[in-house]
Amino acid sequence: MKILFATFELAPFTKVGGLADVMGSLPKYLKDDNLEMAVFTPLIGSIDKAKYNIKELPNSRLTLYFGYAQYVFTLYMCKLPDTNINVFFIDNPKFFSCFNKVYPSEIDSWYEQERFITFSKAILEYSRLLNFKPDIIHCNDWHTSMIPVWLKTSYKYDEFYKNSKTVFSIHNLAYQGKYFPEILDFAGIKRDEVYHQYGLEHYGNLIWMKGAINYADKIIAVSPKYAQEILTYEYGEGLDWTLRNNQFKLTGILNGIDYSIYNPKTDKLIPYNYDIDDFSNKEKIKKEVLKDFWLEYKKDRPLIAIISRLVEQKGIDLLKAVENELKNIQADIIVLGTGEKRYEDFFVWLSYNSSNIRARIEFKNELCNKIYAGADMFLMPSRFEPCGLSQLIALKYGTIPIVRATGGLDDTICAFPNDKATGFKFYNYNAHEMLNTINYAINIYKNKNQWTNLIKNAMNYDFSWNNSAKKYLDVYKTL
Repeated sequence: MKILFATFELAPFTKVGGLADVMGSLPKYLKDDNLEMAVFTPLIGSIDKAKYNIKELPNSRLTLYFGYAQYVFTLYMCKLPDTNINVFFIDNPKFFSCFNKVYPSEIDSWYEQERFITFSKAILEYSRLLNFKPDIIHCNDWHTSMIPVWLKTSYKYDEFYKNSKTVFSIHNLAYQGKYFPEILDFAGIKRDEVYHQYGLEHYGNLIWMKGAINYADKIIAVSPKYAQEILTYEYGEGLDWTLRNNQFKLTGILNGIDYSIYNPKTDKLIPYNYDIDDFSNKEKIKKEVLKDFWLEYKKDRPLIAIISRLVEQKGIDLLKAVENELKNIQADIIVLGTGEKRYEDFFVWLSYNSSNIRARIEFKNELCNKIYAGADMFLMPSRFEPCGLSQLIALKYGTIPIVRATGGLDDTICAFPNDKATGFKFYNYNAHEMLNTINYAINIYKNKNQWTNLIKNAMNYDFSWNNSAKKYLDVYKTL
């Protein structure tokens, strides 16, 4: 069986969110001797070609026509680190290698559409040139939503793809690729074939993700709870009717994490290693983290961490609603992340106007791991969360999550009090309910026996890719 993965970000080469981690790990854990895999991703300018031994393939020049213009692509290749899986990097100097960001914010919407459309079409044509005839094409988020649409329209009678099936993963339903129907002319898709309510049309606009939901052979949400939630008006982001109409092909598979990367026993990015048998080094790392955030270490005072994109989805509004109360809780709070300017400014203001809250508006992998290891608690008050990887990483490092019970957060955290508890949950999207849960966690922290049991429970849980990869493999084999 041949599987082609189409993804716009891929760890360790490029990373913005959980999509990169999933696509960088899942192929490695698909254990089957009969599998042949290939991963396609764009060659973003920030990728270190020398570091990963990325080489241009000879005679890989490809000319494709979009709208009234022609575009030339080239193909690069390397192996996914620690595997024998081929990674193919598609380049066009107008769309990909000219940017050091995966998703540049300074471009207009039409240009953004062009980037994803040309990338997706180039995947299909390069697969043909390489004679890699996929049994399964696994597409991810709206960036590659065009592929299932093409296979059911323009490529419908293409001999090369006649047996290919598509799997479409929804990592975040909020980002859908909404645009005007005129973009279909650029993509070379006939409007009368797809511009209807069972295709891509949505209240006078076009939504690429809606097309992928309608045309893919299987839809996967990245946690079982999220697969249920997106069928409702509250979480369906306007596509709940379409999803309910396609419910027969929707399933939820929880993301895993790669413990060869996230493991406090072997992690080279943290100053001191530890494991479940002796995690006393957490306190040493905590002291260093507090210094990194210009806070004073106080014995028996918990440290609460937030590592997040600073966007509305992540529940930042709840923190704003109780900012005065947070300044006076019996804990220190640190924030690492970037995002919307209004939220960045809010955390900078809090840093200057509180004694216990500090923020760094940046993103550094080495600092992330240090925070996971050094913090006592990890706060995720998300409005919605398809899966969430941060809470899974925090568990492995013995840092106790405080989460809103939504999506993957509800699936993965067992709430205290419980013999198997791994964290704390609040259920309504309410600032004071969140605050009460934080204070409850702070009180439990004072009981060292209870807190030690929580840490051991957390570090014991297995959210590796092994179980999830088996479920993905079952889906591929079924198709």
